Amino acid sequence: MAKTFREYSPDQLLLMSPSLREWLPAEHPVYFVGDLVETLDLTAIYASYDEERGFPPYHPLLMAKLLLYGYTRGVRSARKLAQGCLEDVAFRILAAGQQPDFRTIAAFRARHLGALEGLFDQVLQLCRKAGLAKLGHVAVDGTKVRANASKHKAMSYARMKEEEQRRREQIRRWFKECAATDAAEDELYGPEKAGYELPEELKDPKRRLEKIREAKAALEAEARKKGKEEPEPKAQRNFTDPESRIMLSSDKAFIQAYNCQAAVDADSQVIVAVDVIQAASDQGQLVPLVEQLQKRLGEKPDVVSADAGYWVEADLERLEQDNIELLVAPKKIRHSEWRAMTAPVGRIPKGLSRKERMARKLRTKQGRAEYGKRKVTAEPIFGQIKGPLGFRQFLLRGHQNVTAEWKLVCTASNILKLFRAGFRPLKPAMAG
Repeated sequence: MAKTFREYSPDQLLLMSPSLREWLPAEHPVYFVGDLVETLDLTAIYASYDEERGFPPYHPLLMAKLLLYGYTRGVRSARKLAQGCLEDVAFRILAAGQQPDFRTIAAFRARHLGALEGLFDQVLQLCRKAGLAKLGHVAVDGTKVRANASKHKAMSYARMKEEEQRRREQIRRWFKECAATDAAEDELYGPEKAGYELPEELKDPKRRLEKIREAKAALEAEARKKGKEEPEPKAQRNFTDPESRIMLSSDKAFIQAYNCQAAVDADSQVIVAVDVIQAASDQGQLVPLVEQLQKRLGEKPDVVSADAGYWVEADLERLEQDNIELLVAPKKIRHSEWRAMTAPVGRIPKGLSRKERMARKLRTKQGRAEYGKRKVTAEPIFGQIKGPLGFRQFLLRGHQNVTAEWKLVCTASNILKLFRAGFRPLKPAMAG
């Protein structure tokens, strides 16, 4: 008995090209990201194209859509984005069949990095418009993200001094050997033949010595800023990304990294303030993040929570002046300690220090419940960023560049919150 199958003709020609909107289901996030980007102000990007040069560049709208959608999919590599424009239906839809190569994509991101990081503010305002980020409770936290550099490419100040001396002696010895070789070759070939060129093994030590001297000078400059005559012997600097630092990660491993900061709205998990710092400690970051979100949104949060790493007496005093309720652990509290806590009874005793008052507050039923929101607010966001979004290491190097990259990642996270909240942007007429 003959079987009947649906018709399958891979070589069938289409008489009319189908609409791109028919390639994927209408509710697919690629259409949402495409429409959302068309509502954003890309004036800063358009303004940089002030003259006609050769073949027309790809449309900035196309490139911005490509990058932002890539970040929401965990695709950040310029090569993988270019590959997506060839092989992935969603990326082909965004690019409308065009195929920018990886060099073009990388160059666009590098050229417009400042403007692209500014999109964080615009997307945050859309979150507010959608009824998200109400600032009832904001949790502040940090996470270590690997730099685009190996910790094995770092060297301590003490080692730099030793290595500098060793390289100088090595180069002096080789120059002496070269002079002897020159004399022998003049004797053999005559003085009018080709001049002597330094061998590769000599060139490399010289470049290495220059790098060591630059790194040593940078550490010494940092020490002078802190009022010290000389850096600590263990002070380190990385040759690949000198602005990154060795830090202890959450899994207790030492990595070359940056400390990524975020303030997250507890109700919606929308990121309302971001920063990247070079210090492993979170101390001193509470006030800057809260002030940043107030500046961005023109409103202060009702409650701010943070772990013991953010405890600085002066910071808490400063924020209390704005009548912000603070829930900051005065010391690290283990899970067993939380379980063993008993709620205080009676009025607050007089004469308690700020730490004692805070410790008592966190033991109250309301305080424990409110502080408990912290662990289900910022930490899950970091998990989503490092998990589904695949952001475990920076692509870019240098403090300014990685700060912009972190903002792009957080922008992608907020875009996904908008999508899942059911917000639908009103697509305007195409600009440019």
